[in-house]
Amino acid sequence: MAIVIVIALFSCEGNYDNIRKLNLKDNTPIAEGHNIDVKYTDSGKVATNLIAPLLHDYSNFDFPYQEFPQGIEVRFWNEEGEKSVVTSDYAIRFDETNLVDLRTNVVLVTSDSLVLHAQQLYWDQRNKWVFTDKPYRIAFPDGSFNEGAGFDSSEDFNTFLSRSNTGIQIIDQTENKENTNG
Repeated sequence: MAIVIVIALFSCEGNYDNIRKLNLKDNTPIAEGHNIDVKYTDSGKVATNLIAPLLHDYSNFDFPYQEFPQGIEVRFWNEEGEKSVVTSDYAIRFDETNLVDLRTNVVLVTSDSLVLHAQQLYWDQRNKWVFTDKPYRIAFPDGSFNEGAGFDSSEDFNTFLSRSNTGIQIIDQTENKENTNG
């Protein structure tokens, strides 16, 4: 009888992770957070501030992720202290790939007043790249705009590749004349 008890104890201990997973309901998060306000710092300065009314943490899944079903606001500060803000009605961040999927009413306002509207925007945090296959519209501070069916861009928008687009670009003629005369 003692041998059976010892074998049962050791076999249960080896399956602790499996038992813990069985105790969770199917497709339920391991944790839930309300009124999230997380600040990430770099060299003592706030670099990013994530704000969300609700967070579901699925780090217990084989492909772990965090879901923000009621939307998200993320504020970013660059090295000069200039702030950019992105908001969406829904977001999900995948741990292993560092990919963020922002959906529904995505709005990005950069520190230099560029405003991007999209229904979906992916942000590859590892490669510092943003992209979408959905329609988008970018309004520039000078009144020009670009809209199209998808784009790939560096996260600072210095490299921007649009798949197909239309728009209006405003060209300053006085600046053009100065460059040709100088």
